Amino acid sequence: MLVVILLVAIGFIVISTSKWKLHPFISLLIAAYGIAVSVGMGYADIAKTMTKGFGGILAYIGIVIVLGTIIGVILEKSGAAIKMANVVLKLVGKKRPVLAMSIIGYIVSIPVFCDSGFVILNALKRSLVEELKVSGVAMSVALATGLFATHTLVPPTPGPIAAAGNLGIDNLGLVILVGLGISIITMLAGYFWAMRAGKKYQSGEDTLVNLETDSEVIAKYGKLPSAFKSFAPIFVPILLMGLASVVKLSFSEASATPTYKFLIFLGNPTNALFIGLIFASFLLPKFDEETLSGWVGEGINNAGAILIITGAGGALGAVLKASGIGGYLGDTLQTLNLGILVPFIIAAALKTAQGSSTTALVVTSTIMFPLLASLGLDSETGKVLTVMAIGAGAMTVSHANDSFFWVVSRFSKMDVGTAYKAYTMATLVQGLVTIAVVMVLAGILL
Repeated sequence: MLVVILLVAIGFIVISTSKWKLHPFISLLIAAYGIAVSVGMGYADIAKTMTKGFGGILAYIGIVIVLGTIIGVILEKSGAAIKMANVVLKLVGKKRPVLAMSIIGYIVSIPVFCDSGFVILNALKRSLVEELKVSGVAMSVALATGLFATHTLVPPTPGPIAAAGNLGIDNLGLVILVGLGISIITMLAGYFWAMRAGKKYQSGEDTLVNLETDSEVIAKYGKLPSAFKSFAPIFVPILLMGLASVVKLSFSEASATPTYKFLIFLGNPTNALFIGLIFASFLLPKFDEETLSGWVGEGINNAGAILIITGAGGALGAVLKASGIGGYLGDTLQTLNLGILVPFIIAAALKTAQGSSTTALVVTSTIMFPLLASLGLDSETGKVLTVMAIGAGAMTVSHANDSFFWVVSRFSKMDVGTAYKAYTMATLVQGLVTIAVVMVLAGILL
């Protein structure tokens, strides 16, 4: 009966968000109430359990999500994203433009949402298609899959952050380091598929002429910021969190020293992202109401929906933990020897059904938390690999119910059939390659 209750709850979340178009926040709350009542939880405990779960996850990760989205908006509006793209183009060279687009997407999507990143970089991509006479399909798929790789696997993107919080991971720096490594392979899988698709398919971009030139794209932003100013808001927080992770793992015997405590302080996700925001402030063209209130306010608004979905996921997770469903289901699944495949399968089902990678990450991590011990994934390494497995599922697959699918197809002038064959199949390849890598790592490390 416990398994039936959970399956009904998951089915309700999928159907209500994908078919009935109910907002995930309401869907998750209804599912939480339904589970609590079905398992006979005391009426006095239901609200207490849900509010504790809601507040607990936001206390851990809420500020980090807000700071990350504000940094993303500043990078977008200041032209820093375009500057980073140009730096990568110079390093990789225009002889390998498709690889350059993959790397550009990989970097930009760490703090910037996929949809925004593609829109920002689309004009630059088109100018390169015209200038270098390269396949528009290959360039578009390379950019989209590069963006998708870090969007689902690397904090401070909100989805992976929320998943790490729901799974109770203390060392967010370790999630970043592992995510950066695995997502390189994910990006390359998308790149190779993009090269293949570029040889087989065409889009409207391949027949366009008189597109914007590189200089015209840059001129829209006026004078672009320096490379250091552009990269610092992303990489300084990542370096600080990564350094703190290394210090924790390698120098724990020095935990009482001032240097150790200071480095751990700097590497705390909230502190590191706030330092990133300070670096992002140097990108502001002027300090006035438009930037200090408008740009920052847009970032806060963008974070709002993610925060409430994440909080609702925390409420559902708390109910699942208190219900005993997790332990029973974990013992049952353990006999099937699925291990790290369990979070991948759940996330892939949710992603394919309702479209949102962030929702798939939040909901799956909520479901997985009470199963970790039974599946042998309750160590810090096991939890990190669980985030990676969920991320792999959350990119499998992007199709018509995903807003990013329409951004890619419309801005790239691909018809729907071509978009399915070139882009949707690319996300399937990425998801399968990523979970294969995670399974190899799980076999070695767990």
